[in-house]
Amino acid sequence: MTDLPQWTERAVLLYFSDAEGRARVPEVFPAHHAYTRDFQSHRPGELLLTGPFAEPVDGQPSAMNVFTTREAAEEFAQGDPFVTEGLVASWAVRTWLLGED
Repeated sequence: MTDLPQWTERAVLLYFSDAEGRARVPEVFPAHHAYTRDFQSHRPGELLLTGPFAEPVDGQPSAMNVFTTREAAEEFAQGDPFVTEGLVASWAVRTWLLGED
């Protein structure tokens, strides 16, 4: 019998934006960066990875953020200036299963 893999769940926050929203990134980035740092200081260890995709395409995610829990991902998105200022057209949280091999 083969052992089943052990999984660690992570929450992946995907941001979807269009060219107009991405054009505003330089304007809003300082607020987003400050928000990210504040989130990390108040909830240490919950935001694991964050960043944009190098070649964004309309209709596909433009950025990805990895969190320890869905709740942390949703809270982050709801307060992120990229979202509140309208740069992100929509966002979604997906559960990512990491193998523990």
